[in-house]
Amino acid sequence: MVEKTRTLDFKIAFALGLGTMIAAGIFSLSGRAVYEIGSSAVIAFVIAALIASITAASYSEFASIYSENGGGYLFSSRTFENEYLLFGIGASLFMGYCATTAFYLGTMDHWVEQFVFAPALGLLGLGEIHLPGGVWGILTALALGGLNAQGTEESGTFQLMVTGAKVVVLFAFIGGAVAYAGPTQATTTFATGFEFGDPAGIVSIAALAFITFFGFSAIAASAGEIIEPRKTVPTAIAASIVTVTILYTFVIVAMVNAPVDDSVLRAGETAMGTVAASFMGPAGQALIVAGAIFSMVSASNASILAAASIGDLMGRQGQGPRSFSRIHQEYNTPFWSIVAVTGVIVLLITVFVGLFPAEGGLSGAVPFALGLEGLTGFANMNLLAPLAVVNVSLIVSRRRFPDIDRPFSVPAVPWLPIVGVLANLALITNLPPVGIVVAVLVEAVFVVAYIVWGGAPDREELIEKTVAARRVTANGGRGVETSGVPAADGETVPSIEDDTEPLVTDAKSVAEDRYQVLVPIERPDRAAHYARLAADIGRLYGDDPVVRLLNVTEIPDQTGSDAVIDTAIKRADRIEEELGTVREDLEATVLVEGHISRNVVFDILTTAREESADRIVMGYPEGRPDITEAVEYKAPCDVLFVSGMDEALDFSTITIGVGGGPHHDRLLDVASQLAHRGTTVHVVNVEPTGTSGTAEDVERTLERFDEQDRIEVHTIEAEDVVEALLDVATDVGGPLLVGASRNRVFRRSIFGSNADRVVRRSSLDVPVLVYASETGLRGRVQPALFLPYRYLLKLRS
Repeated sequence: MVEKTRTLDFKIAFALGLGTMIAAGIFSLSGRAVYEIGSSAVIAFVIAALIASITAASYSEFASIYSENGGGYLFSSRTFENEYLLFGIGASLFMGYCATTAFYLGTMDHWVEQFVFAPALGLLGLGEIHLPGGVWGILTALALGGLNAQGTEESGTFQLMVTGAKVVVLFAFIGGAVAYAGPTQATTTFATGFEFGDPAGIVSIAALAFITFFGFSAIAASAGEIIEPRKTVPTAIAASIVTVTILYTFVIVAMVNAPVDDSVLRAGETAMGTVAASFMGPAGQALIVAGAIFSMVSASNASILAAASIGDLMGRQGQGPRSFSRIHQEYNTPFWSIVAVTGVIVLLITVFVGLFPAEGGLSGAVPFALGLEGLTGFANMNLLAPLAVVNVSLIVSRRRFPDIDRPFSVPAVPWLPIVGVLANLALITNLPPVGIVVAVLVEAVFVVAYIVWGGAPDREELIEKTVAARRVTANGGRGVETSGVPAADGETVPSIEDDTEPLVTDAKSVAEDRYQVLVPIERPDRAAHYARLAADIGRLYGDDPVVRLLNVTEIPDQTGSDAVIDTAIKRADRIEEELGTVREDLEATVLVEGHISRNVVFDILTTAREESADRIVMGYPEGRPDITEAVEYKAPCDVLFVSGMDEALDFSTITIGVGGGPHHDRLLDVASQLAHRGTTVHVVNVEPTGTSGTAEDVERTLERFDEQDRIEVHTIEAEDVVEALLDVATDVGGPLLVGASRNRVFRRSIFGSNADRVVRRSSLDVPVLVYASETGLRGRVQPALFLPYRYLLKLRS
């Protein structure tokens, strides 16, 4: 299993939090804040910072205990047990991060439209072109989603540079204002601009400004990558909040001293760009605009990753679609979680900025408008509510786990967290009502949907590694991956040791950077044959491959795992015994492990993903075709299914058919590798009679082989393709290799019509290997289009 490495030190963690906070909030809210309450905007931002600091303190204590990714959802799940409460927190934070990103990109959309796109049209002499609202934000969301899904990462040095650039832009803006007005006059104007007669207005701006300080959560959410997180996370959070509060104070000073009319400040989201032009000129404005857009995009990127981490954790804990927790084999990212996050962001921008903006859109046809103000309220509502629960979680955690080690402790518990809860609730009451209503409706829909669905078991409830992976050596020695594994009753099942000194004491180390073949074993008496087959396949792609033999003992939901622990251990022992002397000539490293699981398919697929398996070799479970089908469609790598495996296979001769499609093409790679190593390959070219099928291009198959002298072609006219294949395989001996069919999705069969018929009609004299290549999104769409295309060809011929 690939483990994350801690690479972020204090300065990177500090830059991460500071960079996330310097985003659309200060660029879009500062104009409105100064317009409504003047210099008192500083008070509003300080209030927001203080409230954020209380919750940040709770985050810091939890992060010092649980140094993992997941943030508020993780902390709550470690404290509470009510699944509906936990789902509500997770769903709310997920939507909060998505809405925050939508707010950043929606604001950026206005900046691009006003300061980039419109002037560019003027320079080109194209006149005015009005694009639908949110177009630039949507395009940027799609681009960021695509980059993150493919694993694009910012290095620590780059993060420092990004944050440094943001700070430089703000200092340029502040310096320009002070230089224009003069230090003395700037101070005087600011000091006389306070308005204390509108406390409700101050609190209202503070409620909106809270979103600008939520970047502290990005530090806690990345605790799994931070060096010495118990010390670094609290100090980085505190330093970033204090620093950004000081910066925001000076930005307000600059805005108050701007030589512009109130109408400019009233513009809200783009006011700061216009203000920059008033005392810095066009060049200064261009710098501020570029910095603002860059800041919004960078902060959006961080929020997308944070939302995806919430989706990933919810998927693992069974409170979200399981696909959210699947790590892409090539990109090493929670691919489907990022896809979902991107889709939600696009939807939010479309609804709030495109369809129901503050002005225009469909707002005239309905009695309400949303816009960026409504989106800000929606985002803050989805953040403030679960953050209030995090404060409650700290109080409950102190009482439930009084003896747990807390390297950082919040003072004055429970009073300080209670103040945090009340402050969060007070801010909620001052949010735009339309944002609150939409947030509550969306959350209600999610909760109802979850109740109807019922959730799924936590990953830890589905899989229990009773027998840790242990290496089986030629002289019978064993090396174990861990010294013991947790049993159902909380005790430790001791690892099994021989009197022989193990040659390897860490099975994890033997699998690094080597070709891995995962072999699920249902019947231990066939373990030796499958191990030999897997080793033969593995050696085609690398010297000394790793063969991981996995036995899964399935238990029903109502049965405790402690009832079958002995059985699982005995099955693993039996597999080792069955290997016997075979281990001496496998030329591969063999690992044996045993699991107890409530879902065999989930166990196999999870093991394949976590161990980065390059190939799965497994038998065709005659009584459980659902297992075969699920592994075939969902495996993160290619799968080779074997039927008729009562004895070791002889690969000196193999038989394959002529065909096409992704599964057959990947099968030809294996056949070509075997031919290169001396195997005689019999290619059966069936020319169908009547209307039983369509002819395939034999040359397309033959051109895949470099060793043409190892190829023998059998051209047969037959009405039944399956019978022709079996006849040749029986005559020449050796196994028959076939690829899964592309049209199996329509045939309601496991592998496809021909492949399934071969498995059913073959005898033990003809072992059959069915090859199924990894089926991604493209692989699922292509079969749906293939059958109509095939019939079209038949009609044309």
